[in-house]
This record gives sequence, structure tokens and C-alpha cells, in this order.
Amino acid sequence: MIYPTAAAWRDAPAKRVMLFGMSGLGKTYLSNMLRGSQGWFHYSIDYRIGTRYMGEHIADNFKREAMKVPLLRDLLMTDSIYVASNITFDNLAPLSTYLGKPGNPEKGGLSFDEYLHRQGQHREAETQALMDSVPFIVRAADLYGYDNFVCDTGGSICEVVDPKDPEDPVMGILSSHLLPVWIEGSDAHTAELIRRFDRAPKPMYYHPDFLIPAWQEYLSVNNVSDAEVDPDAFVRWTYARAMAHRQPRYAAMARTWGVSVTAEEVSQVRDTADFDAMIAAAIDRRTA
Repeated sequence: MIYPTAAAWRDAPAKRVMLFGMSGLGKTYLSNMLRGSQGWFHYSIDYRIGTRYMGEHIADNFKREAMKVPLLRDLLMTDSIYVASNITFDNLAPLSTYLGKPGNPEKGGLSFDEYLHRQGQHREAETQALMDSVPFIVRAADLYGYDNFVCDTGGSICEVVDPKDPEDPVMGILSSHLLPVWIEGSDAHTAELIRRFDRAPKPMYYHPDFLIPAWQEYLSVNNVSDAEVDPDAFVRWTYARAMAHRQPRYAAMARTWGVSVTAEEVSQVRDTADFDAMIAAAIDRRTA
């Protein structure tokens, strides 16, 4: 770890962390709090994916839909209007909309082949966005004068690295520049996240080794064809399985490259002093 002891963390002139874990446990809360202190640069992986690497795919998808409307088609063909996404740190809906859900096209579903294609685009984009963290550390210091840096990752980071491989190239580079911090949720947190997802199911990225068997099992269990699948029903059915699949992967990442904090600890953080104390305590637990 780049901070081998709690004292090294406290005394570091530049603090750099990478927050990871399930969505909804406090990664963005902490990142926004640190950014709001005006002493930290906030680098959002999902924002980088949606703007730098998936922006053209997203805009082209909007244009494809607009071309189906005669009025909008004429305006687009004459360059009278333009179509673009308005992704922000707090609104990543354009990225989710593009990623989509597989199933019945009459219910907004994508063919499974197209869904896999977009999943592959996301995997490549997420990997590159993670690697971009390192040059952004330099940019944050050189351009804006920020020595402290927080990388706010997406919940699918554990799907694009190999937690079982201590030589994983992406985590090797990231952990040499940032302290990976896992925000660990309890069973109660997981249950609440599942309930929240059931109310508003949204697209997610899954590793193909998980996704393809899950799709095949869903078709078999429900005795439906690809085109008969209710897209929301499939992603609801998959979500709880994905959480169980990801939990040990997050834990392995923390054991190999970083530290862990609990969602309860995160909920008590109100300022940078609280954050520094939480990370110091996590390093002490790791090194005890």
C-alpha cells in the first residue's frame, strides 16, 4: 500500500484514495464531501466513461431514435439541430440508457447480441477510465493545484479486474498510485439495495462469465425465448445474484491491495478530519 501505516497516511502531503464497492453505500457521498472541502480533486469513473469513451455511442443512439421522427430527421439531415447527452456527476442516465436491458423490444429491450456488444464497449471504456486515474492525478496537481485525489469508481470495478490475481495489471497500476478503499455493506444494506433496485431497476455492467449463464438460466427457468423476456424482470432477477457474486470479489481486492471500511463508518463521516481518521483506523486494522 502507498500508505503502509496510519502515521504515513496522516503525515502524507498528498492523500490519494480509490473508493470501491456496491453502488449506494457512500462512494459518491464521500467523494462529494471531499470535493466540497475544496482540498480534493474528484475523479468519477462513470463520468469519464460517459463523456470520454462512450459519448459518441450515446449520442449516436439518441440520433438513431430521432431519425425515426420525420421532423427531427429533416432537421438532423440539414444540421439544423444537434443531439448530445448532458451527463453530470449526479446524472448518469444517458450512460445507463445506452447500456440498456435485454429482452422484448416492445418493452424497450435489446437483442441479447446487441446487449452483449454494448456490455463489451462498457468493459473496454471502464478499464481505460480506471487507467486514466493516474494521468489525472498529475493533471489535478498541475492544472488546479490539488494534491489530494479521490477516485470514485463504479460498482462494476470488480468485474473488469481479476481480484484473484495479485499481478492484475490494472489493480497493480492503480494501487501503486492510490489507496484502494472498500466500502463494505452488511446483509441489511444488501437487502435494502435490492429493495431499492426492485423499485427502479437500472442497467448494469456484468462480466460475460456471469451474464451469459445467468441469461441462459433465466430463459430455462421461465421457459421463454430471448424476445419474450421482460427486460425489467430479468435485471431484477439478476441483481441479487450479482450482489452475491461481487461481494467476495470486493473482499479479495481489499485483502490484496487495500483496506476496508464499513458503510456504518462512512455514514458517520462529516468532514475531512473524520475521513482521515476513518482511513487511519482502517490502515491500523490492516497492519495489526
